[in-house]
Amino acid sequence: MGKLVTTGAMLQCSFGTAPTSLAVADPTRPKCGNMLMATIQDMAPGTNIPTFGMCQSIANPQVQTATSAAMGTLTPQPCIPAIVSAWAPGSAQMKVKNTPALTDSCTCSCMWNGIISIKNPGNAAKANVK
Repeated sequence: MGKLVTTGAMLQCSFGTAPTSLAVADPTRPKCGNMLMATIQDMAPGTNIPTFGMCQSIANPQVQTATSAAMGTLTPQPCIPAIVSAWAPGSAQMKVKNTPALTDSCTCSCMWNGIISIKNPGNAAKANVK
């Protein structure tokens, strides 16, 4: 069972150097704990998911180039999230505007092999869902 996720949830990428917070851009969404509820479609880079600081993935061409120039020493580069899929699995029980609600057990993937997870759901509500 997971907790519902809202705007302000803390996210972490497995290759990022800093956490970031989720932004829900639709002001007409219902609220949970006085915060806008997120769905599995809230995964747009820049709009919903800002940068994670620096990217450390060698699959990222910018990191590859910088690491090669540093003679093999891993050289992180600025993170520009490149999300390739919606959050999964989403809530099987709750929908927000006909889209599965986002829960804190969901993850999504970055093109550079990073797995983005939810470290804090962003609200204090005790709404547990499957």
